[in-house]
Amino acid sequence: MTKGQRYPWQSPGALPGLLSVLALLTVWTVASQLTERPHTLPAPWVVASRIWSLAASGELWFHAGMTLMRVLASFVIAMAVGIAIGLWMGRSRGADQWMNPLLVIALNIPALVTIVLAYIWIGLNEVAAIAAVALNKIPVVTVMLREGTRALRPDLDDMSAAFRMTPVARLRHVVLPQLAPHIAAAARAGISLIWKIVLVVEFLGRSNGVGFKIHLLFSSFDVAGVLAWSLAFVAVMLLIDLAILRPWEARANRWRRDEA
Repeated sequence: MTKGQRYPWQSPGALPGLLSVLALLTVWTVASQLTERPHTLPAPWVVASRIWSLAASGELWFHAGMTLMRVLASFVIAMAVGIAIGLWMGRSRGADQWMNPLLVIALNIPALVTIVLAYIWIGLNEVAAIAAVALNKIPVVTVMLREGTRALRPDLDDMSAAFRMTPVARLRHVVLPQLAPHIAAAARAGISLIWKIVLVVEFLGRSNGVGFKIHLLFSSFDVAGVLAWSLAFVAVMLLIDLAILRPWEARANRWRRDEA
């Protein structure tokens, strides 16, 4: 971290965000006290107590860890494949014409269909779970990187050709620096989508993870438990966004500010 740089929660804009969270908690508290059936909308402190007990028992760390493992594995695969295909389609008109119909189809296939087919074709295992999630995210990354590749500056391409840069050097020093903001945006948008799909995957066919626990709690109509597991993992993903993805996106966009 460079001198003078602030973390997201240290910025002046963090105060409105905190106030909005407090407002949400206030509305939640009032609504929980006004409802005639408290078990359908437990108060925030009831859910917080449930999260604390899950953390103290170690159950939260195991199941959240399994979900996080699936999220990260699917994220890495989706980003790697999506960036490669998006770069190819953005640089090659022929590839874009051939693959665009397939991309549109992939974008419009429901995530639930992909998950069910993966479990039927591959089996109820980790490979099917991770593949189903990655397949749902790859088209989104591809579209974002294709559009970013189309916006690359042609004068920098001409410069790299004039200096006779190798394809690898051109990719490293010309293409990827310009695509960094698009990659960072795809990563931030992607990880929020991926973890939601992972929960559906676990809900339908896994024996551990946050989605699996929500499935069990749904069967018993345990709203406090469902909220506890959901909000606990939301906190994990929020921490990843604040500590890793948001600073990365800010660094990726720094060259635009410097250029301006």
